[in-house]
Amino acid sequence: MMLDLAIIGGGPTGLTAGLYATRGGLKDVAMFEKGLPGGQITGSSEIENYPGIAHEVTGMELMEPWPEQCMRFGMKHRMEEVSRVSRRDDGIFEVFLLGGEVVEAKSVLISTGSTPRRAGIKGEDELFGKGVSTCATCDGFFYKQKEVAVLGGGDTALEEALYLANICSKVYLIHRRDTFRASPITIEKVKNSEKIELILNSNVKEILGDKMGVIGVTVVDKQNNERALDVPGIFVFVGMNVNNSILLQEDGSYLCDLDDNGNVIVDLKMKTSVEGLFAGGDIRIGAAKQVVCAAGDGAVAGIQALEYVND
Repeated sequence: MMLDLAIIGGGPTGLTAGLYATRGGLKDVAMFEKGLPGGQITGSSEIENYPGIAHEVTGMELMEPWPEQCMRFGMKHRMEEVSRVSRRDDGIFEVFLLGGEVVEAKSVLISTGSTPRRAGIKGEDELFGKGVSTCATCDGFFYKQKEVAVLGGGDTALEEALYLANICSKVYLIHRRDTFRASPITIEKVKNSEKIELILNSNVKEILGDKMGVIGVTVVDKQNNERALDVPGIFVFVGMNVNNSILLQEDGSYLCDLDDNGNVIVDLKMKTSVEGLFAGGDIRIGAAKQVVCAAGDGAVAGIQALEYVND
């Protein structure tokens, strides 16, 4: 069976695209997501800026009703991982699954999002999952009434530091600058928190550990002064890497045009440089990296895929 639309990724973009495409009349729409739908936002500890949600919720709570609604009109969820997407000369896309199956589709939406970037600190890779984490919601409970460190200066870093401050006895927030790239209200909350100590104009030189996991971090400032923090955990939030590997072709080229940072280049209709191929959410250029924006991308892409297939 050939799909009208293959959606790669089950976050807000993919789910919303499936809703709009199937409700608009496309019959054969499948979303390929190896895990549970919801996307990266399900790991967020607090969301208070999604329109229509008047009270603060977790990412999991926000996304919980989405799959049922978005699959109401016939979109199928296939819990399989996609290894590559290609396009034949006849204009039909081929979606290669890790299990070996190749699925044909008239149109494709890439909504694979992004993943947390590693900081490249000595000891980070060796101790990842043993005290080094990129998800406070997932791992914060393990440090109840203990001291932890957070590395980063964006919205995610500050929001997760605030979340950890409700669990831990103390949070050291380490940032390489003296100003933050977060929203003013979040910065104000961090500065007013008695449990958060700011360590600015500094970076983590090394993460120390033993067979049991992290035992501390070494922090160095711009004057090369070092400070040791005896913490059993560090949470790293230093940006994201876009998940564009499924666009890599056998000859080493990419299926569509990317910018220098690997983001998919799209127009306002989420169209890529390849006809019938759409991209939305964190993987595209200029992404705001907000749930409401990702959902908007999905609505646009779903409508455009509907028009493309019908034409």
